[in-house]
Amino acid sequence: MSWLSPVELSGAHCALKSLAKDHLPGLAEAAREGDLWKIWYTNVPAPDAMGAEIERRLELQAKGSMLPFTSFDAAGRIVGMTTYMNVDAVNKRVEIGSTWTAMRMQRSPFNTECKLLLLGHAFEQLGCIAVEFRTHFFNHQSRRAIERLGAKLDGVLRNHGRAANGTLRDTVVYSIIESEWPTVKTHLRWQLDKPRLA
Repeated sequence: MSWLSPVELSGAHCALKSLAKDHLPGLAEAAREGDLWKIWYTNVPAPDAMGAEIERRLELQAKGSMLPFTSFDAAGRIVGMTTYMNVDAVNKRVEIGSTWTAMRMQRSPFNTECKLLLLGHAFEQLGCIAVEFRTHFFNHQSRRAIERLGAKLDGVLRNHGRAANGTLRDTVVYSIIESEWPTVKTHLRWQLDKPRLA
């Protein structure tokens, strides 16, 4: 994994650290908040399946196809997971995905800053030509969040796979390309810095 190596990224609202087995209790607790694994169109691991999900992501990291992170809030509490995945080292492309966040951190500056850090590392340190995002067609909250980042819609992969409940999944694909990054970066920083109305 010479191109995509473990790294820690941090800002004022979040920190992203390499996923580790001892993060299991904190990740299980974060998933319990809001019963996130019960939302049918997402893939949040249930608390009792979290250990297996950590193992899966670490195995993919060992194969060079994923770089998983545990996300922490400003107080140092574990609040979720995210990854660089579908790694294409030859063409220098990654997907930011398999992301979930505890309910209390959703719709806050936390997600904006996490994406700013991940995108910044991808474009400025890894030299990516594009960064991709994918989500379930019915995950409207995720789609709006991706669009707020400045990602553009590439298309919809129809019948792309099966959800855990057996239903067919249409996957919505977005991306940010290298030439768009300076403008997207400016916008994300503006979102973080602008005064928030009470």
